[in-house]
Amino acid sequence: MTRISLDQAQTIVAAALKEGRALALKPLSVVVLDAGGHMVAFAREDNSSNLRPQIATAKASGALALGMSSRAIGEIAIERPTFITAAAGLNPAGIVPAAGAVLIRDANGNLIGAVGVTGDTSDNDEKAALAGVAAAGLSV
Repeated sequence: MTRISLDQAQTIVAAALKEGRALALKPLSVVVLDAGGHMVAFAREDNSSNLRPQIATAKASGALALGMSSRAIGEIAIERPTFITAAAGLNPAGIVPAAGAVLIRDANGNLIGAVGVTGDTSDNDEKAALAGVAAAGLSV
């Protein structure tokens, strides 16, 4: 497999939202992008604030653009804020340097996309993202 399917992306979204409900998180927004940064699936829970779709997308797009989780980007931003600010301006969807997005890899370790979650704390967003990837039988 060299790309993420709609079925896999929808599984990731559904499982991330299910994890959010299991953990009693605030309303989540979840996006899955393919390796080229194109949206494959998205869902926004009732009562999610209106900027959440863009935040989820910027987390996932930034992870793809820099080849690392948004948590790792956040860690780099502490030491190199100018670099992350400049990179965010270059990336059409932006970059949000906070946990909540992870890269998605197939069984062979090939990069096939990224999932971005937002709505609760960054750590909880990441938990939901990881649950989604695991439910689809994929890895980070």
